[in-house]
Amino acid sequence: MLRAADLRVTRPRLAVLRTVHDNPHADTNAIIELVRDGLGGVSHQAVYDVLAALTAAGLLRRIQPLGSAARYESRVGDNHHHIVCRSCGAIADVDCAVGETPCLTASEHHGYAIDEAEVIYWGRCPDCSTAAAPNPNP
Repeated sequence: MLRAADLRVTRPRLAVLRTVHDNPHADTNAIIELVRDGLGGVSHQAVYDVLAALTAAGLLRRIQPLGSAARYESRVGDNHHHIVCRSCGAIADVDCAVGETPCLTASEHHGYAIDEAEVIYWGRCPDCSTAAAPNPNP
């Protein structure tokens, strides 16, 4: 995968790829901690550089819902969206609702050649919805 993207195969790159694959939607701090658990002494800057290189090469996708730190996922090459819990910040993938890529048909394209749409659904996850529900037996 790295060689196909014209990137050298290094332990930090492999560790970051594996970490993001195993922990979709992890933020940078979580990725750094998990990579350090596996590799030992790796700097913050090294992980930031690897994340930037893998994202630029199209091997990772960076998302940043409003009010959230940047997060990374290894699900690339498709047009999927995300749902974010307003209470706890949990994030889940959501496939396009209808057809292949209906959201890529904008009502007005302003001359742009559109190749991706970013849709974020907001709500409360099942755990937070249950916790917020009023108690029927006070």
